[in-house]
Amino acid sequence: MQRGLVTTIIPAYNRAALLREAVASVHAQTYRPIEIIVVDDGSTERWDVDATVIRIENSGPGAAREAGRQRANGEFIQYLDSDDRLLPQRFEKLVAALRDDPDAGVAYGMTRYVDANGAEMPPSWKDPNQRQRTMFPSMLRERWWDTPSPLYRRSVTDAAGPWTTLRREEDWEYDARIAALGTKLVFVPEVLVEVRMHADSLTRGEAQLRDRARAHALIYEHARRFGIGDDAPEMQHFARELFLLARQCGAAGLANESRTLFALAREASGTGGARLQFRLYALLARIAGWSTMGKASAALDRLRGHRSSRW
Repeated sequence: MQRGLVTTIIPAYNRAALLREAVASVHAQTYRPIEIIVVDDGSTERWDVDATVIRIENSGPGAAREAGRQRANGEFIQYLDSDDRLLPQRFEKLVAALRDDPDAGVAYGMTRYVDANGAEMPPSWKDPNQRQRTMFPSMLRERWWDTPSPLYRRSVTDAAGPWTTLRREEDWEYDARIAALGTKLVFVPEVLVEVRMHADSLTRGEAQLRDRARAHALIYEHARRFGIGDDAPEMQHFARELFLLARQCGAAGLANESRTLFALAREASGTGGARLQFRLYALLARIAGWSTMGKASAALDRLRGHRSSRW
């Protein structure tokens, strides 16, 4: 590990023009020393960038970030997606914040969201730019920052261990694992990163649902290890999320995932008022099957017209 060095790890799959912008935004930092590692995740097109390039078979963003982490030499670790940009003073501000707060393991600033054309977008889908001292319990309610938001001390990423090979919600699971360590945060109230939003082009088939199911189960495990109890509003919220995903998995024919997530949702809900509903759902699922119940629940959700329905 080289003291003071900031290593930026960028997983990349095609989209060369955006990747060059991302790399350029790192070179434009007012802070030195820096290291840039681009992990080519099996791109079908060729490109050249001013960075160390590692090429791997297509394995997804988590595996690509892990390949970069294994090669990183920095005291600080920055993950950056290939379509996002760092603002020039980011490393200068965040490294200084970590130097001033030795108890903090992660520094982060504010995020600006833009559309595919670069026009600023209000983040109506979540509540970002929160000032928090720890990631839990708020990170159990939603992943309120984005992958480029935090700058980690190397000691934190070493303690967290490797990224999973999940292709969906791998970043939320990674955050939750770091949160479970009790990692302290320091916030810099300035816009320091720009995240580009795209129309969701990912398919939502069985593989994606399996990954989301596995990620949710791990997030729940991390939250329990941190000590979040049944009575916490964030745990109650996550119990509802687990139940919703259990029904979605059932509707997709993933009976095992549906059963597992339902059991976690029931456990996470504690002794609240939903216990009778959980017992009834479990009884009907044993009679009709988990997939049948998932499909029936999805149909009823559509009729009711809202995502948060319990049935």
